[in-house]
Amino acid sequence: MIDYRLKFLLVFLLSFVLALFFTRLVICLARRWNILDNPRVADRKIHKFSTPLLGGLAIYATLLSVIFILWSQGHLLDDRMPGSLVIYFLIAGLVLMINGYLDDKYRLPAKITIWGPVIAVIIMLVGGLRISYVTSWQGGVLYLDQIFGSFDNLASLLMLVLTFIWLLGMTYTTKFLDGIDGLASGIGLIASLVIFLVSLSWDVVGSTTSLLAISLAGACLGFLIWNWHPAKVFLGESGSTLIGFTLGVLAIISGSKIATALLVMGLPILDAFWVIIWRFKHHKPIWQGDSQHLHFRLLGAGLSQRQVVLFISFVSLLFGLVSIFFTTKAKVSALSFLLIFMFIVTGWLKFKLKSNEQLD
Repeated sequence: MIDYRLKFLLVFLLSFVLALFFTRLVICLARRWNILDNPRVADRKIHKFSTPLLGGLAIYATLLSVIFILWSQGHLLDDRMPGSLVIYFLIAGLVLMINGYLDDKYRLPAKITIWGPVIAVIIMLVGGLRISYVTSWQGGVLYLDQIFGSFDNLASLLMLVLTFIWLLGMTYTTKFLDGIDGLASGIGLIASLVIFLVSLSWDVVGSTTSLLAISLAGACLGFLIWNWHPAKVFLGESGSTLIGFTLGVLAIISGSKIATALLVMGLPILDAFWVIIWRFKHHKPIWQGDSQHLHFRLLGAGLSQRQVVLFISFVSLLFGLVSIFFTTKAKVSALSFLLIFMFIVTGWLKFKLKSNEQLD
């Protein structure tokens, strides 16, 4: 019987190599089909040349291939994520791919493209995915159905709503991140590795969670080789939503490790909340892209694209390590510190950008 450590390594390397190959293939197809991101389309575009989109197809093709190989060898089935849920996940991912292709090709308005992620989330809900419990900050596990006692319908509704909000929120967090080269794929790499490591201490050995998480990590790394600044390909709508969606699913099936995902994705999530509030305050549609995201403001403060990616990735990695080595109570404290840190960074950026404007 193959050693699990060797299996994880093989899955990671296989995903990495496949992602390298599929990304190169996607670049050729995107150029042939003229599915390119033209920097002249919007003022907030910071790249200089037309760049191929559809990068998410490479990551999805990698996950699909690895899942097929593992499944055919009997390595992908356990009680936490049965085969039926894997199929629902692949169908949901396919919906995101179709939605992303149509958006990248025809530049659909956001009020239409939002239906792709919404349908993908609904598919997982139909498949039975639920946030049924969370880890209490005082220790132990808090089952949501026990909160309402005999009110089973109310408990079921709560689990349904929480799962919907969580998956859609995670999907759009990475979508918002995808503004500069290597950021979304880099954060996806870190987050999937953290979930993989956490799943080793919580799940059964060699579980579906750990295998899918390490496969996503390898796929993100393989894509990142092509996506690092200056990027030769972009994730596009399909990739930016697929990464967050997959992380959201993995966070649930790994034992409702919501706090873990919140920590490693904390800075991007807080940034997404800040931008949404800013758009409400200035009477702008929340789905309309702008330059208010943290990564754009860091660029405005004088950092290079690579420096911005490394800074945000370092913060995500740091808080991800907290989620691995510390208790739930410490994670809650870390989330509070992350919120304070976000306020400090926002204040510094306001001061820095105002100083730059005065110098200009």
